[in-house]
Amino acid sequence: MTTLASVSQEPPPPPPPPTTPYGVPPTEISGQQTTPSTVLPGAPAGGGYAPPATRENQLAMISFVASLASIVAHVIPVVGGFTVALVAVITGFMARNQIKKSGEQGMWMANAGIVIGLIHIGVLVLGVILFIFLIFVLGVALFGI
Repeated sequence: MTTLASVSQEPPPPPPPPTTPYGVPPTEISGQQTTPSTVLPGAPAGGGYAPPATRENQLAMISFVASLASIVAHVIPVVGGFTVALVAVITGFMARNQIKKSGEQGMWMANAGIVIGLIHIGVLVLGVILFIFLIFVLGVALFGI
């Protein structure tokens, strides 16, 4: 007669892990591992934000902002709007060359900076010519030369 103490309740040993040719263990599906899996070091924690592959050209931004600032820069003595518009045009052309070589974004800002700056310079030159013409006409009218 056997007693309960003589019957062992040990589980059977696990089967050996199957191997594929060349001794490489097969790919295991998550949740079906016989042993705990390890986490790869340096693995990302989750689906984070990936920065854009290209970025905006800094000179293009400077050109665009300077072209807009040149409109109100006439209040600055000596520098004035003409100088700021000239900075916008020069940095715009420099930015276009950099963008063509590097493939950065911002071509529209460089082009807009050039166009707005050139329009501003043109308006200033026309204003100076008109001012000189008015001085000449008033001089002739007043002094009858």
